[in-house]
Amino acid sequence: MTDNTLNLTQELIRTANALRERGLLFRGAHANLSARQNDRLLITRGGSVANLGENDLAWLPVAAEGLQADFDANHREIVDMHTRLYRHRADIGAIIHCHPTHSTAFAVAQQAVPAVYEPMLRQGMHTDVPVVAWAPRGSSASVNGILDAFDTPDTVAVLLANHGVLVTGDTPEAALNRLTALEEAAELVLHARVLGGEKALPEAAYREVAERMQRYRKAS
Repeated sequence: MTDNTLNLTQELIRTANALRERGLLFRGAHANLSARQNDRLLITRGGSVANLGENDLAWLPVAAEGLQADFDANHREIVDMHTRLYRHRADIGAIIHCHPTHSTAFAVAQQAVPAVYEPMLRQGMHTDVPVVAWAPRGSSASVNGILDAFDTPDTVAVLLANHGVLVTGDTPEAALNRLTALEEAAELVLHARVLGGEKALPEAAYREVAERMQRYRKAS
């Protein structure tokens, strides 16, 4: 195992542990994670990531399609969702799909999570996180719906109607932080609606936040 391969394996395991520690997994701890390395990807092979280890991960070519024999029977159908999205968007380096409570509630209600929480902007989500229409998990209709949503370059996360959440990033850590901000936003919006409803950020907010982040990165 090369250093790069070992590092990516450890990073996915750390990410799975962080999902649990941050409360981003629902009761069954079901999720699937992957990360791209050149023309291949490392992906979880089973449904639960509660105690993810090296043997729970598998390497696949990004060009892979269809069922994979060494995957958990209930997990094989999600492979195309990962491989096709990587082929669709070269800027995506990692994918997390799971069912965090509050953002999944928006998915079940088939309502977008509004981009009204400043940390969303800092994680690259400056428009409402859209809902992809329901279709059977892993089906061509489901994957095509996801790809259609990601046709927009600004799309970095989607809600899967009546199912869960799919978030991307250039690294597993970036996808994790993006997912964390999304789940926080969903929870806070639900609380805000008890108080009369969420309020939109100023139109210039994303540009101003992006400029400040860039300025401080240059200074560091």
